[in-house]
Amino acid sequence: MRAEVIRIYKSVHTWTGIIAGFMLFIAFYAGALTMFEVPLNRWAAQEQRAAMAPLAQSEQLIADTLAARPDARKSFTLHLNDEEHIPGRITWSKGRGDKSPWSADYAADGSLHVERNTPSGMAQLIDHVHRTGGLPGDGEVTELIMGVVSTLYVVALVSGLIILLPSLSKDFFALRVGKNLKRMWLDAHNAIGIASLPFHIVIAVTAVVFAFHDQIYDIQDTVVYGEKMKAQMNAANAKPKPDRKPAAMLPPDALLAKVRELSPEFQPTAMQYTAPATASATVRIAGEDPRYVLRRDGSITLNAITGEVLNQGTFPGNYNSWAAPVAGAFALHFGTFGGAPIRWTYFLMGLGGAFLFYSGNLLWIETRRKNARKGSEVEQSRSTRWLSAATVGVCLGCVTALSLTIAAARLLPAQGAQLNAWHETVYYGGFFLCVLWAFMRGAPRAGVELLWASAASTLLIAAATVWRGFAIGAVDIGAVVMACGFAWIAVAAMRRQRLGATDSVWSRKRAAATPA
Repeated sequence: MRAEVIRIYKSVHTWTGIIAGFMLFIAFYAGALTMFEVPLNRWAAQEQRAAMAPLAQSEQLIADTLAARPDARKSFTLHLNDEEHIPGRITWSKGRGDKSPWSADYAADGSLHVERNTPSGMAQLIDHVHRTGGLPGDGEVTELIMGVVSTLYVVALVSGLIILLPSLSKDFFALRVGKNLKRMWLDAHNAIGIASLPFHIVIAVTAVVFAFHDQIYDIQDTVVYGEKMKAQMNAANAKPKPDRKPAAMLPPDALLAKVRELSPEFQPTAMQYTAPATASATVRIAGEDPRYVLRRDGSITLNAITGEVLNQGTFPGNYNSWAAPVAGAFALHFGTFGGAPIRWTYFLMGLGGAFLFYSGNLLWIETRRKNARKGSEVEQSRSTRWLSAATVGVCLGCVTALSLTIAAARLLPAQGAQLNAWHETVYYGGFFLCVLWAFMRGAPRAGVELLWASAASTLLIAAATVWRGFAIGAVDIGAVVMACGFAWIAVAAMRRQRLGATDSVWSRKRAAATPA
């Protein structure tokens, strides 16, 4: 391949990476944490509640709840598993945006206990940060912006692969550790990028599809379905006509038995009732089946009065032509298949992806210094110093702020409906404070200081558990391991400041800044 072609692709790879790199670092680091959303939700549970009522009492519990609480008659969920982050056997909310759902269960004395809950929105905030690249504001707008960023991500992947093709066999297995730190960083960047290329292609393509799904559906509706897609979808997901006449529902165990007849391996986790105790009552039974690739869970909808199957288009093994590719895309993006091994693989791949974007900026900064050297020390330009400060501020600010908001789930007292706002305040406040600190202190000082801040805030997660008197769990152990990792990197950065090139942007020796 001609040298000028390689130079063009290097330029494309560099600038698409720099433009999109900050948001992609945030998306990948937060995305790695979302692999353990369920354990984080369990960890964040504020109180150690009493055990749920036995499932055998579910039929009576449903009747008592509907009699006592008219607001549960629109819809409610019967939870089949007793997990720490689920407040009661039955839960319901007043709408999609209601962040303080109600729960009902039997107390120790057998009486009906109903309360309003304030679950921590910590795990949901991390997911929001992942989907929006950390941008605050309206989710729909920020996800569209993330779609543009993901498109640049695809361009960076393709151009990076083209750059490496001529020397792939030589560079892929090389990791030259020595005094030439730029060479070592480049080797690590290339090796991680090539080794995880299939993962990155899947993430990039699915992220673009998720961001522009409305526009894609509009094109499909016009080109493929002749503007009849909505009608066909409604026909495939037909619901009973509303009929508010009282009617007796089948007991939960009878409905579950009908599902077991269809698939004994299906593991139900929740039953979502709509229009309960009326002639048009339906129940959506959600669950898992390790034999299949699922979106997040599989489900089947039954008539709650007769047990008739109304919709099994998203039931494992029965996906229709519409649901199958959608489920596959979601599963590949979110790693909701293969159990713990896949979750850990995606977690490590997410951290590796974050490293790619962080190291990409470092490589550009060091390459610029090397190219500008004319037999003497380089005076770093203002633009280089700003980019280096932004790199440590945004990347390490994201790490620090996410650790702080996780720790806040146990450090903050229950604040009612304000708890979720507190999580947002902690994250965005911590993030922007770190960015400001990086620009005030400069990259050399802030790089080390924010690495120590990342280590301290991550260690705070385990410290919060000890302070609250809870048992140490996997989340706490993981936090300690990651805190030690950040501390090790901080020590290495301090060594680099002392022993590295004095004209590097990472050197404590301040060179006079000149305009770019």
